[in-house]
Parts: sequence; C-alpha cells; structure tokens
Amino acid sequence: MRTPFSLLAAAAVFVVPAAAQVQQPRYLNPRDVQEAAQQHSEVLAEFGGAETGPRAAYVEGVGRRIAAYSGTANAGQVYHFTTLNSAVENAFAVPGGYVYITRQLMGIMNDESELAFVVGHETGHVAANHAQARRSAANNTAILGVLGQILGAVVGNNAFGGLISQSAQQFSKLRLLSFTRDQEYQADVLGIRYMTAAGYDPNGSAGMLAQLTSTSALEARIQGDKNRSTPEWASTHPLSENRMAQAAQIARQTGRAGNGIRNRDLFLAQLDGVMVDDDPAQGVIDGRSFTHPDLRLQFYVPTGYLMQNGTRAVTIQGSGGQAQFSGGRFSGGMDAYVAQVLQQLTGGRVQLAMGPMQRTTINGIPASYVVGRANTSSGGVDVGVFAYQWDPNTIYHFVTLTKAGQGLAPFAQMFDSLRRISTAEALAIRPRIIDVVTVGRGDTIQSLAGRMAYKDFQLDRFLTLNGLAASSRLTPGQKVKLVVYGNRQS
Repeated sequence: MRTPFSLLAAAAVFVVPAAAQVQQPRYLNPRDVQEAAQQHSEVLAEFGGAETGPRAAYVEGVGRRIAAYSGTANAGQVYHFTTLNSAVENAFAVPGGYVYITRQLMGIMNDESELAFVVGHETGHVAANHAQARRSAANNTAILGVLGQILGAVVGNNAFGGLISQSAQQFSKLRLLSFTRDQEYQADVLGIRYMTAAGYDPNGSAGMLAQLTSTSALEARIQGDKNRSTPEWASTHPLSENRMAQAAQIARQTGRAGNGIRNRDLFLAQLDGVMVDDDPAQGVIDGRSFTHPDLRLQFYVPTGYLMQNGTRAVTIQGSGGQAQFSGGRFSGGMDAYVAQVLQQLTGGRVQLAMGPMQRTTINGIPASYVVGRANTSSGGVDVGVFAYQWDPNTIYHFVTLTKAGQGLAPFAQMFDSLRRISTAEALAIRPRIIDVVTVGRGDTIQSLAGRMAYKDFQLDRFLTLNGLAASSRLTPGQKVKLVVYGNRQS
C-alpha cells in the first residue's frame, strides 16, 4: 500500500535545494500527450476560446520558465500554457502537459510571482502524475460537459447515471478532477519549488492562496444576490487556512522568502484592459437575469436558483431541480427538434414515458413543451423540454430535470420570462474590464472603490481585488486595479 503524502513530507521537500537534486527526468506518457493535443480544441470550445496577443504570450513565457524546473524531459516542448476567455476563476491541467488559466483568475492576481505559483501548482499536478492516481475516481465523479452538468442530481448522483448521453460523455475527459487534499498540498509544494528555482519570490504562493480565499469568501457573500454558482476553483482546489500557512512555512524554509522576482508593474501592465466577469458575446448574468445582447434575448431564473454561464449553454440549479438553456439553427420543425433534444439527452439508452406535446405562446413567441418520466435506480425523474420557435430557422430550449411528479412546475416562471430585448437594451450591455490606475493625491480607498463598475459591494470588491485591508493606506504613485465598463467590440 502506497504511503500517502503528508505535511511532514511536504516540509521535507526543501531539505535538498532544487538545483542540487539529482534525478532522472520523467517523460510524460506519450498517449496522454497525444490525447491532450487532440482534446485541446475541445477544451477551447468549452471554455470560451483562447486569448491571443501579448498577454497570452506573457503567460506562456512564465509557464515555460517554471516548467523548466519540473524535472520533466523536454519540458519546453511538452508543456503548453493557454489563457482562456472564461469568467470562471480557475486553472487546471491535463496529464499530457497542457495547462490552462482563465482570464478571471488572472484578474485577482497582483504580481507575476502569484502567476508563477499558479502555473507551477498545475505543472506539479502533471509532473507528479496525480491524474493517474485519480483516474479511477474520475470515471465515476468527473464533471461532464455542459449537458452533463445538469445531470448532476436532483435526487442523487446515481439517479441520472443512465441518462448521461454520448454527447455529454465526449467532454468528460476535458473536465477537472477534484484532487485529494494531500495532492493539493503536494502540488503547492512543487509549485513553490519550481518558482523558487526559477528566481521568483516564494511568498507569492501564500499571497495567491490568500487572494483565492478572500475572493471565494466574497463570492459566497454576494451569491445570494447574484444567483451565481460557486467558483470552480473552490470546488476543484479545496481552500483552507492550512494551505496558506503551509505555503508560508515552505516559503520561509527556502531561505528566499521576500526575495526574488515579483514584477508587479510588468504584470499589471499585462493585466490592464483584461475582461472580467461575463463576455457579452456569450451572454451576461446579472442577479436573476440572463441577457444575451447578440441573440437579443433575456430570461429570469426563480428566486434562490443559481446560474453558470458556459460557451454552449447556461445551466441553472436549485432546490426544485436543474435546467439547461441552449439552442440554435434548426429547420426541421418543433416536433423534430424536441425529439432530437430528447434523443441527445438519453442517448437512446433510457426509455422515457412521454406525455403529449403541448403548444402555447410566450411573450409572442410560439412554444412547445413536453414532459417524460424516467425510472432510475434512485426513483422516478421528470424530464422536460420547453422549446421556443425564435424565427423560422432558430429554436431555443430549456431542458429540465425534476423529481417525479413535479414536471415543469418549478421552472414555470422561468419559461414565461423568456423575451426578446430591444436594440437599446442590447447596446446598453457592456463588458467589465480591469483598469490599472496610479493613485494620486487625494485618492482614498473609498473614492477609488466608488469607481468600481458594480451596484453593490464596491468597497469589498475593490479591497479583495487588490489584496488590501480596510485599514490599508494608499500612497501617491501606487498602482491599483479597478473594474470599469469597457466598450463592446464590433
């Protein structure tokens, strides 16, 4: 039986300096490398696409500098670092050496050493082959693609095992593993080792974990008003004060804490102008509403329900059930469309006892809906499809999963809320971007926080974004981040 990684072992990692360690380079599994390369385009499609330009090149450069100290053979060729256009605060890696970081996660960082720790942490997962250790668990617990997310569970995970379709399963390998706590500690240790060897201040590790913790805590406070689901990082990278304390301890043991590369100004210059929160091109969540300015539509979720915006769909979850909104071009008629949705949902492997197709009109839009019953090992489940004939060649729809007997009722208000928005309403939706400003004489935390492009929690957002406390003092010439409204790109 393999001895689990422990905090004692973690603390011992730095007994031998990284430069003095003699070990054979580890080669990544060729099959993993091939699969990662093949899946790369699918990852990009699911997470909003890849950023390009100077910022993407900057992240790639930092990543390659870190990976050179990972003990991986041909690290400069096998590791790839991609910045994703995603509003989810996350970073993840796949076994074949592809490391991904979202623009949203970059937005909460305050210098290059924090970026170095994140890419080092994810590189550590690859170099330590953590995915292999978790692979068997992933077969049962991996979060699937957008469709798979809504099949999570209304009455228990096992209830929907037979409803997961092939169209959902094709994305299962792209999703993140929830690593064990010991694996997270080990990845932290490896990340600190790599960044220190690369010349960075190891204190950036504890600083980054502090940013993640405070950001997650703020999101938890805001969620009741904003109807957003938990940030992905919080579910796939367990946060705790122990991790911060451990990182700070290991940083001290390097003998280099407080020394090394921080590159704050260079990092903030790269961050200036980056989009945060939702990309209007993918639709925007604001409280209980989802608005897509390009598709000219809007709907509201029931009070207390949470939304997650994705590239392909919007997922909705709450105590009464789960749902997904998506759709697009289709010219085969409503009945054929609904039948296709049901076929994709079940994969043809689960029998649904279907009720009759019903027709109605919602805010002037022709609509059709149907409810079916699926019997699972955990009991009955009602599966609903509510579709809208948006124009002759476009159909949008909700898929819903509720407990047997509830049918579409928990989402009735949501179905009735879908409407077309005006040109003026569409034009009023603008992206939020980071604006790096220099503190001037007379500027205060309160005055700068008042410029944040939010209607609520302005002070808390400003402090958290910049890693400041309410008692912090600003000095003229200091650079800080604001979130302001940008312009829509044509």
